[in-house]
Amino acid sequence: MNADLPGPVLSNDAEQVTSDLHRHFNYTLGRFNTDEQQGYMLTALSLTVRDRLMERWRLTREAEIQDKPKRVFYLSLEFLLGRSLHNAILNLDVEESVRQALADFGCRLEDIESEERDAGLGNGGLGRLAACFMDSCATLNLPVRGYGIRYEYGMFHQSLCEGRQVEQPDHWLVEGNPWEIERLGRTRRIKFYGRTEFLHNAKGKIFARWVDTQDVLAIPYDMPIPGYNNDVVNTLRLWKAAATDEFNLQEFNEGDYSDAVAQKNLAEQITMVLYPNDTSESGKELRLRQQYFLASASLQDVISDWVKRNGEDFSEFANYHCFQLNDTHPTLAVAELMRILVDEYILDWDEAWEITTKTMAYTNHTLLPEALEKWSVRLVGELLPRLLDIIYEINARFMAVVAHRWPGDVDRQRRMSIIEEGHEPNVRMAYLAIAGSFSVNGVAALHSQLLTSGLFKDFYELWPEKFNNKTNGVTPRRWLSHCNPRLGNLVSDAIGDSWVTNFSDIKNIGEYAGDASFREKWFEVKQDNKKALAQLVKDKCNVDFDTSFMFDVQVKRIHEYKRQLMNLLHVIHLYDRIIRGEEDSVHPRCVLLGGKAAPGYALAKLIIKLTSNVAQVINSDKKVSERLKLVFLPNYRVSAMEVICPGTDLSEQISTAGKEASGTGNMKFMMNGALTIGTYDGANIEILDAVGEDHFFLFGLKEEEIADYRARNDPSTIISNDTDLNRVMNLLECGHFSLFEPGIFDPIIHSIRNAYDPWMVAADFRAYVQAQNKAADYYQNKQEWIKSSILNTAASGHFSSDRTISEYAKDIWGIKKR
Repeated sequence: MNADLPGPVLSNDAEQVTSDLHRHFNYTLGRFNTDEQQGYMLTALSLTVRDRLMERWRLTREAEIQDKPKRVFYLSLEFLLGRSLHNAILNLDVEESVRQALADFGCRLEDIESEERDAGLGNGGLGRLAACFMDSCATLNLPVRGYGIRYEYGMFHQSLCEGRQVEQPDHWLVEGNPWEIERLGRTRRIKFYGRTEFLHNAKGKIFARWVDTQDVLAIPYDMPIPGYNNDVVNTLRLWKAAATDEFNLQEFNEGDYSDAVAQKNLAEQITMVLYPNDTSESGKELRLRQQYFLASASLQDVISDWVKRNGEDFSEFANYHCFQLNDTHPTLAVAELMRILVDEYILDWDEAWEITTKTMAYTNHTLLPEALEKWSVRLVGELLPRLLDIIYEINARFMAVVAHRWPGDVDRQRRMSIIEEGHEPNVRMAYLAIAGSFSVNGVAALHSQLLTSGLFKDFYELWPEKFNNKTNGVTPRRWLSHCNPRLGNLVSDAIGDSWVTNFSDIKNIGEYAGDASFREKWFEVKQDNKKALAQLVKDKCNVDFDTSFMFDVQVKRIHEYKRQLMNLLHVIHLYDRIIRGEEDSVHPRCVLLGGKAAPGYALAKLIIKLTSNVAQVINSDKKVSERLKLVFLPNYRVSAMEVICPGTDLSEQISTAGKEASGTGNMKFMMNGALTIGTYDGANIEILDAVGEDHFFLFGLKEEEIADYRARNDPSTIISNDTDLNRVMNLLECGHFSLFEPGIFDPIIHSIRNAYDPWMVAADFRAYVQAQNKAADYYQNKQEWIKSSILNTAASGHFSSDRTISEYAKDIWGIKKR
């Protein structure tokens, strides 16, 4: 920050923290008895810590106003923050003072922290990546603001009933959020529906107006994002939807109560739930409303600041702004920026387009064509008629560029058109993002290469300079220092603590892999972490995990391409070996799976049911459970992962090659000393390169091999020729795991036997079993496994989000530290 600005005033010493904690508990909250509820102490402590963030937040903003740097705005529908309290305490370096203050009330920090709810602002890797990026931007003192949606309810709270996923509301805001600040003065108005009319201004120039709209208000709530021990606090601005009028008083007085508040309810639906089920038409409309709501509110906010300082002169706007689109969800920002510039500030199209294409940057997060968002032209035209006009104009001009580059190539024009032809035309959101951005990046080396050679090949041939790779990373503050303090302290005692902010220094811990006494300390830390994970499993699943067993973990969104199903087939294979009397050759193993299935994804939910049924059989058989345990941990989330990854021995990263864009769970496990069993896919490849094949269990077809193999894939022949797989399938098909639910798993059986199975489950099974056997044998050599564990942590330096963000800042955003 600017050296001319005064520093923070509030002291972090124990006496001051204790005084502030008493003040908030007694006066802000009006509480006088600590026995009442720990939730009040959580709020009081959060406010005490937030006070210290507030003045740093103000100073950061004042420095930004004074220095006028180029700024970046990170637009994402998800920010999976997890809990905020301990992260703030860690980054402020105030833990000891907080512990002393709490002791004055007879409280422990761990007990208070456990009361905090995970912020329900995201689902999986995409949202957690955004949260890691925000942490790194603040730690690196970069002028980056996040923009998202303040969901009233998270995706859902997952529980199991008779082994089936049950979705319950995740009302994470039910007790309020002490970390947010409402900014009513920054409220924006968002338009929906209506029609476009064209007018002439005083100079005779034609311009458009979007009229007869149904408007919604966007109210911002700011959350502080503290950097690590550097007095920097950046902003995450979240938008809440509200009606322009609370309700129609006349209708209410006339007794029409439901119609009186209908508009209010319709408006508030936009930010009610993260990711509404879009299998219905109303769900699709709500999802599109969310995306436009985020894009419009955020762009209006940024442009309002510019106009306040610079008037309506946009000649320098692109030199000071960059909008990073986190996947296709915020892509309507391309058309919305054009609308604002052309309609509201009457810029010429070419001038507005130049600004747009110099400020928009797009990150792609998927290799699955079906996951690239498309919205029907009919729906966009009904909900956002003016934006559809603009999208058609963008496409017409883009098609002219394509035609000029490849004259007469109508097929290529059809392939590249933003408007997909067909019975019901669609707007291809990824294509709009590419056309309107100056940068398009993938998130792992293989992913980026496959984008340019496959999914976006036509666009790469047109604009090769736009495409680049930025391999994902995760913050070492959250995913080592915070979640695994025992290991963090052990590392710091050995090599110093510079690794916390310069994670490449973690490589120095590799020098201790050959030190027997250090390996013993490492093992003791791992055992303590396994005890904590075993306690979590006991509390949530009522199953006892033996910490002498290998802890084999796969936690992530439930999806066929992530192949939780293949993991289950291997577990059934181990079960089969034990019941056939081969228990002495089966090394003890505890297997944990976790993750949520999308509410409309029937097969993913059936995989959860199968896991539960198999677990019931295994855990209730004394002979089997002496060697093998299996659980499905419900409601997997950030705070659970903070216990899971420190206690994991073997990290399952087994997606079908060419399907996982990157993965970030693989990085978190690696940082915490887990060894990986994985395919040659996503960031697994870079993890393998970093740590070496001796410390990674690689298996399976590679992406380039799958295309050739697919034409001759015959799962039924593979099954009949593989005795182990045949036994596994027989147990499934005879109903051994569904004795009272005949036929329930037929869809799973059919998917495995399907000759067109895109996930190659049967094809990769034998190689997977061989890799698992290798891992199990290796785990029996305690000293070698610990050595590999240390070397995995030592090799994880490349996978810090600080490195990723530094590359974004240099190569895409063109920004420097404030």
